[in-house]
Amino acid sequence: MGGFARFPAMPSTVIRRFSYDEPRRRLRVTFTSGDVYDYFDVPPDLPADWRSAFSKGQFFAERVRDRFGYQLVEKAWR
Repeated sequence: MGGFARFPAMPSTVIRRFSYDEPRRRLRVTFTSGDVYDYFDVPPDLPADWRSAFSKGQFFAERVRDRFGYQLVEKAWR
């Protein structure tokens, strides 16, 4: 049975937290705005690499954004 493995909140001005569902290879990213997105077909080594990256926002920009298909899961009310 799959499910998202949660990672603790991260020090970033853009990313609040992320979780990873390894069986489905799905990365769920919660932004500081409150918006939540799922990214698809993400390799299992990426979450650990992201956790150890010095700049979480830069890692996201270079290694996640525009590299995987994605879907808005929850839109924050502003």
